Amino acid sequence: MYNIWGGMAANEPRKLPVVFYRTRSNVEVVRNWLRDLDEGDRNAIGQDLMRVQYRWPVGMPLCRALGEGLWEARSALPSNRIARVLFSVHQGRILVLHGFIKKTQKTPDEDLALARRRNREFEP
Repeated sequence: MYNIWGGMAANEPRKLPVVFYRTRSNVEVVRNWLRDLDEGDRNAIGQDLMRVQYRWPVGMPLCRALGEGLWEARSALPSNRIARVLFSVHQGRILVLHGFIKKTQKTPDEDLALARRRNREFEP
């Protein structure tokens, strides 16, 4: 909705663009991981990312800070599994770095290390 002065109204939802990490060979690994999931699981994760996109900053239970500018979006899937999407926010954009199905209580160190390594590529 526009106000009478021609600008965006204050009550318009703010939407942060979502950008998927790309490898040097131009492959969007997280997007490919999402495509490999069944439709119900993919939709659940997509809904949660959309909530982050429109409501940022978001806290628990949807998002949790992991430190060093890294966040996790927490999704309960219809297939009775749990997914995590690791992301950061850079220059007003959500940068999706890594996604995985959770198999243990603790987030695996190798998944955190991978997301942090990818995130460092975008730091000045």
